[in-house]
Amino acid sequence: MKPVGWMEEARMSSDPPVRVEERRVSGGVRLGYLALNQPASLNALSLEGAELLDAALSRWAEDTGVACVVLSGVGGRAFCAGADLRRIYRAIRSGDGGYAGRFFSSEYRVVAKIHRYPKPIFCWGDGIAYGAGLGLLAGASHRVVTERSRLAMPEISIGFFPDVGGSWFLGRMPGRIGLFLGLTGLPFGAGDALFLKLADAFLPSEERAAILEERLPSLPWTGRAEEDRLLLSRSLREWARPWRSRLAPARTRLDFDRIQSLTDADTLPEIVRKVACGPVSTDPWYAQGAENLAEGCPVSSWLVWELSRRTTRMSLTEVIRLETIVAWHCVRRSDFPEGIRARLIDKDRKPRWSDGSIEEVSPRKIGEHFQAPWAPEDDPMRDL
Repeated sequence: MKPVGWMEEARMSSDPPVRVEERRVSGGVRLGYLALNQPASLNALSLEGAELLDAALSRWAEDTGVACVVLSGVGGRAFCAGADLRRIYRAIRSGDGGYAGRFFSSEYRVVAKIHRYPKPIFCWGDGIAYGAGLGLLAGASHRVVTERSRLAMPEISIGFFPDVGGSWFLGRMPGRIGLFLGLTGLPFGAGDALFLKLADAFLPSEERAAILEERLPSLPWTGRAEEDRLLLSRSLREWARPWRSRLAPARTRLDFDRIQSLTDADTLPEIVRKVACGPVSTDPWYAQGAENLAEGCPVSSWLVWELSRRTTRMSLTEVIRLETIVAWHCVRRSDFPEGIRARLIDKDRKPRWSDGSIEEVSPRKIGEHFQAPWAPEDDPMRDL
């Protein structure tokens, strides 16, 4: 089966951040393949990459000849490790604050589009899926994780917050698991992804070629969205059935009561104290969570807390609009670039946050992050 339209994409760039292909399959229809193609940066998503995703998804949504979209990452180590933070840092430091705004607007539009896509989207979530990567994976209609999948929303460590719809899907996890994961930035695996409704099936990583190159193209696609969704759902269940014994238990399910206890408090400072005094001496996972929270950005902790309270009854669209406002303010304050510097640029892991502790952060400062800097008619997400 020969790719259709690949040369057009190749002419745009010898190494595009997203590979865009179409493949003819049975039934006289095509599959659209999107492969994040920055393996050196663990497929970090750039503005150009987000725009390529958006353009392809928009085109295929209107193309009756495309039955399904297949989303994956190149390189074997990561599906997508998040946003291209180094590029954002360079733009902020050079005074180009507009780049970050354009990036987040484009990225959030892509995530919203994936969540509401009129056709099935099959996402192969192998390897690292952090931040933007988890946002892309979470929105797909048919989501696969593997034994190598590592998922997280670790933005507290860089002075940001769980975005790309993170406030929405964290808030819909059982109990207060989403709040715990947002505050600690802890990674979790395939079993957790299934339990937390962020994935639909587990398959071993060695099945990638067979699934993406053979089984998906061989399905009897019809080009009728609802029929194809059901077809893909049935097929995915069949493909996953032989591998159930290889799926590791969900840590968040086993530790549900413990996580509930750690987050059972009326104020953020109480939760921080509970996490700090939790089972850190005997459990490396909790120890890492306590360290992440203690060393993370105090403002970010408050943003996670406040977003969890504000978005409880919001739709995904409302959440993304609110996240756009919060992101606008983060880009224009010192903590976000400082967090990137300490983590990815100088790598000294000694960020100089604007506040020394969560107790020092003023309610007014947090409230300002939720004030729209634009009139309703100028809202970049008004047509979302």
